[in-house]
Formats: sequence, structure tokens, C-alpha cells
Amino acid sequence: MSKFQLYILNKVFWFVLAFFIALVLNFLLPRLIPGNPVDVIVGQMGMGGGVSGQAQERIYTAYIADFGLDKPIWEQFIIYVKRLAQGDLGVSFARSPVRVQTLIGDALPWTIALQLPAVLVGWILGNVLGAVAAYRQGWLDRSLFPAFLFTSSMPYYCLSIILLYVFAVYWPLFPAGGGYSFAISPGLNWTFIASAVHHYWLPFLSLVIVFIGGQAIGMRAMSVYELDADYVRFSRSLGVDDSRVVRYIFRNAMLPQVTGLALAIGSMVSGALITEIVFGYPGIGSLLYESIRLNDYTVIQGVTLLIMVGVLVANFLADIAYGFIDPRIRAQRAGER
Repeated sequence: MSKFQLYILNKVFWFVLAFFIALVLNFLLPRLIPGNPVDVIVGQMGMGGGVSGQAQERIYTAYIADFGLDKPIWEQFIIYVKRLAQGDLGVSFARSPVRVQTLIGDALPWTIALQLPAVLVGWILGNVLGAVAAYRQGWLDRSLFPAFLFTSSMPYYCLSIILLYVFAVYWPLFPAGGGYSFAISPGLNWTFIASAVHHYWLPFLSLVIVFIGGQAIGMRAMSVYELDADYVRFSRSLGVDDSRVVRYIFRNAMLPQVTGLALAIGSMVSGALITEIVFGYPGIGSLLYESIRLNDYTVIQGVTLLIMVGVLVANFLADIAYGFIDPRIRAQRAGER
């Protein structure tokens, strides 16, 4: 077995181990929140005063039994794993009998449509601008670097609030919130699409501007480091064409950026959380926030499981991609054959 195959097996082992640990934490952490979803449900029933105390107690006992919360925690975990192995994420406690898959399936397209273009556009533009600033230097670098530093250090929610105030309140050019006009029913028609696009721009800009700054800072730092490397000086002293040297420089500088892209795509569900809350955008972030507020264990578990798998798979694929991007690893593989 070659060293590269052992490298792959090592990554698979750590992936499986990390997945199991994360699965246990994914089950336990929602249950560490004070109270339980049945408290919320029964409390809402009693708010109107139409349900007596004894009736509330009977309803509470029945719900606890129906949701399996009367069983020991280890037995609940085994049931959870068995259902998960069958692709069943369970039924939402607060929205029963709606299944978790249905809630995630309704919210996920909104998050993907918002986050994926922002990640890709931000990654491409950020890396190009960072590379150009590092290579050209001079006034261009002195102008772009402070702007990159400012945008990359700004939290998503701060920029979201600023854009919301400027372009939805002070200058009402865009809607203040929502994914589409409440006067329109969702459907594949131009009226709905136009409304969704109109509501899309402010959340998109709040994400892509911050992401461009972060990627540009990372690419500039790596490019400046590579430009001063020994192999660059040696190659230029031998008269190697500058365009060829630059290709090697930016290929090496791209390695951490590939990891950043993979992690951004894998964690894009959690990345949109605050932005979706600020703009009232109907995505996974808003669903998770509402579920935490209601102590809805099954929905919290379903969403965090989605985030967990995305991050783990993204890390795994990034590690494997290194073997195809980094020329040093390719050379090692070639020498083993």
C-alpha cells in the first residue's frame, strides 16, 4: 500500500471518528437547553386560559410519552441513531405532525440560493483582487488592503443592518425583509421570481462584500509570502519566464484558499444564520433560530446534522484535493509508482 493510499485511509478514519463524536454531541446539546419542547407546547395551550391545570397535566404526560421523552437518554439516542440510519429525521415537536425533512426541504433551497452564489462570487473576486494587489503592490495595494481589512473584520449582521437602514429605510430602494412579497403566492411565475430577486439583493450583498474582503486578505498574505520564497528568487536568477514563475506562485498560494472555499460551502447553512434573521429571509438559519426558541429538539438536530455533515465532508474533500493541487504531493505519488 502506497503512502498516498495510507494518507487517504487516515483521513477516512478521522472522518468517521469525528462524525461519531459530532453525532453524539448533536443529540446531547439540544437536551442541555433548560426545559423541553413539551413545556413550550403546553404553556402555549394554557395561555388563553381555556385549558384547566389537570387537563394540561394530562396533555403534558401524553406528549412526553408520544415524543419518547420519558425514556432514558441512552435509549432515546439508540432510537435516534436507528431512525437516522433509515433516513428519518423525525417529527417536529412544535409543528407536529410536520416532519423535519419537510421543514428543511422547504428552507434549504432559499439558503443555497442565497449563500452559494455569494460564496463563489466572493471567493473568485477576493482571490483575484488579493493576488493583483500582492503582485502589483504600490498604490494599488495601499488602496485595496485597508478596504479588504475593513470589510473582512466587519460582522455579517453589522453590514446587514447598515445596508438595511441605508437602502431599505433611508433610501427605500429595496424591501426591508422577507424572501418575497407577502401579497404573492410562491410559484414558478415571473411575478414571484421578480419579487424574490428584488428581496434577494440586500442579503446577498451583505454576505458577498464581507467574503470578498476575507478571501482577498488571505490571498494577498499568501501571495506576498510566496513572492519572497527562495524558489522564486532561484527561478528568476536562472532566467525562467516570469509568467511561468507567477503561475507557480499563485498555485501554491491557492492551497489555503481551496480549504477556505470548501469550508465556506460546507458551513454556508450556519453562515447565513444572522443574515437571514436580520432580513427575515425564509432559509435554514431562520428555521434553526425559531427551533431553538421553541426547544424543538428534532428540528435542531436535523439542521445541525446538516451543518455537521457539510463541514466534515468539505474538510475531507479539501484534504483529498490537496493531493491533486499541491505539486509536491503529486511528485511524491509519482515517485511511489
